[in-house]
Parts: sequence; C-alpha cells; structure tokens
Amino acid sequence: MITAALTAAMKARESERVAALRLVQAALKNRDIEARTGAAPADDDALVIEVLQKMAKQRRESIEMYTNGGRDDLAAREAFELEVIESFLPAQLDDAAARDAIAAIAARIGATGAKDMGALMGAVKTELAGRIDMARASRLARTVLDT
Repeated sequence: MITAALTAAMKARESERVAALRLVQAALKNRDIEARTGAAPADDDALVIEVLQKMAKQRRESIEMYTNGGRDDLAAREAFELEVIESFLPAQLDDAAARDAIAAIAARIGATGAKDMGALMGAVKTELAGRIDMARASRLARTVLDT
C-alpha cells in the first residue's frame, strides 16, 4: 500500500509526498530489521500501525515546538508529513465512541476503581490498538473509573 502510494507520487512528481513516503518506508524497514533480531512479530499490521503512530506522535510534537519557536515553515512541512502518515492509519475513535468502548471493556473485566487502571489499560491496548492514542485512552479511562 505504501509502495503503491510512493509509485503514484513519483509518477505525479509530488516531491514532498515522495519524501514523506520514503521516511515512512525507512522507518518501517528499520523496525523490521529490529524485529528480526528478537522474536518474530505476532502481527505485521500491528507492527506497521505501531511505527506509524510513533511517527505521527513525533510529528505532532515537532509541529508544536516549531509553532512555539516561530518556525511556521518547518511546522507546515511537519504537518504535511503528519497528513501523509495519518492517511495510512486506521480511523481514530472520537471521544464519545472511545469513552463508550473503554466503559464496555471496564464493565466486561470488572474494573471499578483506580486500582484496576493497569488491567483496564492492558485490555484497552489490545482491543483498541491503532484506533486510539494511548495517552488519550488513559485520560478517558480515568474518567470512566471515577464515575
């Protein structure tokens, strides 16, 4: 999928998109090499999503830093890369849907208080991986457990 997008961008002579897609490919290749030295990954799709989410998080942080530093040109480049990266990620749950999903998981595993936060987040990570940022999931889980 990424290779096909890279080929299409090259044919359309979209140099910025080509550069962003090459960054994605390089990150995936590096992660693949790292995975070969250890145990085989359980799911290739999960590995790709993990890499893309990490890259997206890095871009969001960079955009914030560049904007605060008055470097709007660099922030714009990072925003474009973020847009390209996010186009390959699964659709993210909105807050209401994420809260409902986390509440359902909490009810199923019997999580009722702050002491159950670790178990709840473990279940959320396995069930909602790729569809919600774990920092956001943690904030929502706290509100679910407090109510």
